[in-house]
Amino acid sequence: QLQLVESGGGLVQPGGSLRLSCAASGFTLDGYHITWSRQAPGKEREGVSCISKFGGDTAYADSVKGRFTISRDNAKNTVYLQMNSLKPEDTAVYYCAARRVPSLLCLMISSGYDYWGQGTQVTVSS
Repeated sequence: QLQLVESGGGLVQPGGSLRLSCAASGFTLDGYHITWSRQAPGKEREGVSCISKFGGDTAYADSVKGRFTISRDNAKNTVYLQMNSLKPEDTAVYYCAARRVPSLLCLMISSGYDYWGQGTQVTVSS
């Protein structure tokens, strides 16, 4: 079965850190742009970060710049989102998505992905 599986979510205090993982099953992530997005209760899904297929391009939402870092290890078929200095407003379900396009630049678009994960809950609370 071809799918993305997120992991690493959980409950963390404000100021804490988490590392999310997005692993591919049944296919290789090599050649896919990967986007992390999140959806908080009552809010629309928003792009958080993306990384290009070879890792040469990354992008971040203004709300997470300087705190989140996206990376990929194609040998492990996994993309990571390191989240530091977490805030209560970071609380959401986090999703990863894969998109195969010729461009070398990633975009945090909301549709047009080939695969989506099921999401992992991140809760930032004291």
